[in-house]
Amino acid sequence: MKRKSKNQSRFVVCINNRGYEASLEAGKLYRVIPDDEAASHGYARVVDESGEDYGYAASRFFPIALPQALEKALVKVVGPLPKREVPGGARSKL
Repeated sequence: MKRKSKNQSRFVVCINNRGYEASLEAGKLYRVIPDDEAASHGYARVVDESGEDYGYAASRFFPIALPQALEKALVKVVGPLPKREVPGGARSKL
């Protein structure tokens, strides 16, 4: 998932948490953290239940389009995106 374009979601819903039940909740909405390196390898970077950001297989998530007002409200509630700790890449859980 690359940087948001007009038709790209900034939010995804977890549809597969198998093997990561403690880290991801199936059916939960997650905010995507833009990471071109992770996206180029088929990963979506999200803040998981540990409170840390990790790259997970993008196939574990379903991108959703939210009404602009709702997306704006969620961004305000969730706060700013975390700073990238690993330049040029993301930590990943395979």
